[in-house]
Amino acid sequence: MAFVGAGIAASTAYVLLGHPFRNAEPVYLYVYPDDKLEQIEGRLRDIANPSCMWGLTLSDKIFGLSDKLRTGRYEVTSDMNMLALVRRLKNHAQAPVNLVVPSVRTVQDMAGRLGGKLMVDSAALADILTDSVACAKLGYTTATVPALFIPNTYQVYWDISIEDFLKRLVKENQTFWTDDRQAKSKALGMSREEVVTLASIVDSETANNLEKPRIAGLYLNRIRVGMPLQSDPTVVFAVGDFSLRRILRKHLMVDSPYNTYIYKGLPPGPIRIPSVAGIDAVLNHETHSYLYMCAKEDFSGTHNFATSYAEHQQNARRYAKALDARGIK
Repeated sequence: MAFVGAGIAASTAYVLLGHPFRNAEPVYLYVYPDDKLEQIEGRLRDIANPSCMWGLTLSDKIFGLSDKLRTGRYEVTSDMNMLALVRRLKNHAQAPVNLVVPSVRTVQDMAGRLGGKLMVDSAALADILTDSVACAKLGYTTATVPALFIPNTYQVYWDISIEDFLKRLVKENQTFWTDDRQAKSKALGMSREEVVTLASIVDSETANNLEKPRIAGLYLNRIRVGMPLQSDPTVVFAVGDFSLRRILRKHLMVDSPYNTYIYKGLPPGPIRIPSVAGIDAVLNHETHSYLYMCAKEDFSGTHNFATSYAEHQQNARRYAKALDARGIK
């Protein structure tokens, strides 16, 4: 009997303390709401030695793992034993996600991107970001709430709740707006949301970070002298067709507070979630006398700048000719 007991003990020690995993690189085990041990076993089967798989069942009898199983993203490495994994599951010892909050066009786009990286329901997140009461609790309107997002990489837990995620965004936003950035915003006579709104226009005009401070300075010049911003990207946003490659007269006539050809000043909120480079381009804008710009005819994504309307018309004609040559309608 002693030999039998020793054999059982040895087998138990092997399945719990041995090295059951075959993966060379770390892999991540995801536990979803309502998962049972059977689902966990199924996800481990590709990387675990079959002789050790019943270690989860054994751990359930020893530690009551089924009652302690919680959602999360758990790292599994080749040097781990089953007991180490069981402890991670039991203690909710997750591996954080390096979450990239991107610069995207709409809050619906943002919700979709985040829903693909976290356990959060993207539709539920989109509903919150388009609800006036929910946005007000965060300190925004449905038009200005894109200013909540500061594109960056953040460490969060995969199963973070929507409420906790939004609290984290508020905290990161407060951290971003340093005393220096706030002082520069105040010097412009603009709120944070207005700075972000202008940054969203700058980002929509070019992907060239070196050119952004010049474009920001141009729009600030227009605001200063009372000119309409006349930004094509705001017209695209007003029309709602982001595939537009050429703005026509009919587009310029669309009656929307986002159409800066019709309405002076900034639109009600950002027309995209801008990059940090875009925001800092506004706060550290280039000082010059340019009032006009037109995309370069070489389609480099950069612009020709002008101080007079006559010079601007020449630039515009060259660009229109280039569009015609490429058959872009």
